[in-house]
Amino acid sequence: MSKLSASTLEHIVIAGGGTAGWMTAAALSRLAQNGKTRITLIESEDIGTVGVGEATIPPIVNFNQLLGIDEADFIRETAGTFKLGIEFANWNKIGDRYMHPFGSFGRDIESIKFYQIWLKLRAMGRAPQITQYCLSSVAAYAGKYAAPSNNPGSVMSSLAYAYHFDSALYAKLLRRRAEAQGVTRIEGKITDTHLGGEDGHIKALSLEDGQRIEADFFIDCTGFRALLIGQALGVGFEDYSHWLPCDRAVTVAGKRDAEPAPYTRASAQDAGWQWRIPLQKRTGNGHVYCSGYISDDEAKHTLLTNLEGEAEGDIRTIKFKTGRREKAYHKNCVAIGLSAGFMEPLESTSIHLIQAGISKLIALLPDSGFNPAEAKTYNRLTKIQFEQIRDFIILHYKATQRGDTEFWRYVKDMDVPDSLRDKMDLYKSKGRLLRFQDELFGEDNWAAVLLGQGVVPRTWDPLVDTLDINAVARHAEGMRNIIAKTAQNMPAHGAYIQNLITNPDKQRL
Repeated sequence: MSKLSASTLEHIVIAGGGTAGWMTAAALSRLAQNGKTRITLIESEDIGTVGVGEATIPPIVNFNQLLGIDEADFIRETAGTFKLGIEFANWNKIGDRYMHPFGSFGRDIESIKFYQIWLKLRAMGRAPQITQYCLSSVAAYAGKYAAPSNNPGSVMSSLAYAYHFDSALYAKLLRRRAEAQGVTRIEGKITDTHLGGEDGHIKALSLEDGQRIEADFFIDCTGFRALLIGQALGVGFEDYSHWLPCDRAVTVAGKRDAEPAPYTRASAQDAGWQWRIPLQKRTGNGHVYCSGYISDDEAKHTLLTNLEGEAEGDIRTIKFKTGRREKAYHKNCVAIGLSAGFMEPLESTSIHLIQAGISKLIALLPDSGFNPAEAKTYNRLTKIQFEQIRDFIILHYKATQRGDTEFWRYVKDMDVPDSLRDKMDLYKSKGRLLRFQDELFGEDNWAAVLLGQGVVPRTWDPLVDTLDINAVARHAEGMRNIIAKTAQNMPAHGAYIQNLITNPDKQRL
């Protein structure tokens, strides 16, 4: 056996379990196979997890694949369903509905985005709603699902999807995989964090039972408490609540009242919004609200009044502040999950932010020398991603015509970050939506929300005028018909899930 390198991380400690902790442990578990690095996760069964959202966005599919998790096993073990997008109700005006679908709108022509072409066709009265040109949207409303095709010539290749699932069951699945790969779990509550004298690094954690766990690298997955990054290392918090004033959520499970729809629903309420996430045996429900405009009792009443199906189990209240740690990586500690920051789950980004934090950690994994450039890069990329997601969520509130309550008047009239204002101003001129620095949400995502909430640009990109509009109109109509027929021929969502669980090989392409 070769001599242990002086720079190798010998012991990594993950503080906290739940979704963030076990996603991190499962992803890093391969390090435990090198014969050099030990990975320990500390969690207490007495400390509950938040579990605000059980809905995801398409990158989770790749994360599961990288971990080698079979999709049929995943769906079966997490009570999962498929998700083709998010329906928004009452966000622009009461009575309005629109779908933010995954997947693309139509097909670009001569490098011109389809939604730009659609803007001209719509102005001429020659195109229906843009969502009719997206297979994910049409299939979602039809209650259909089938796996996408790998053939780029097939319309099925345009379909994109994510999952709804029970996050507690997902954590258990990941725990089994991580422990099988050599991760050690310790049951216990963290009572103290010990720092070094000269460098200020974390040296050890003390547990309630008297154990002292030493390591050279620590990952903070302790949720809102941020025991390591916040309480011990003193990293500050950047507050986004001026733009995203919702600060609480009440949640409750519901009995399944219908076949699970392949999409999440977000319904705007008087002082926030309510989610509905369909799982195999139940629905996840929650009301996100601003306590400055509605009482906790009123918020619970709103949640229960608008349930589709009977409530099941206890109602939980969660308090939060939207924002991020000023540094997610400081000294010898990285915060992942809620300890790094929180975004209300309007666009199902909570679990994605965990995944993104893990991906950056793997790409910038330190050694015992802790090169400052690694932490600086990690923090810069994290800041950019939080701000980009922040702007996209603020857009849903700002782009509204509602003025029926004090809450909606506030968000409609509030100042927004310069980055969002500039993006909206650019769009309002010629519909241009540029993607910056590997931004999570692309042009079609922004177009779906802006157009869905009635924000239509003054005109379209002048390159559209170089196309034969009659030929383009025929092409667009052909695409719409193919999408409609394809969705009609797809199996029902519930039937697909049942077949996937019982006959997984028949569902794979």
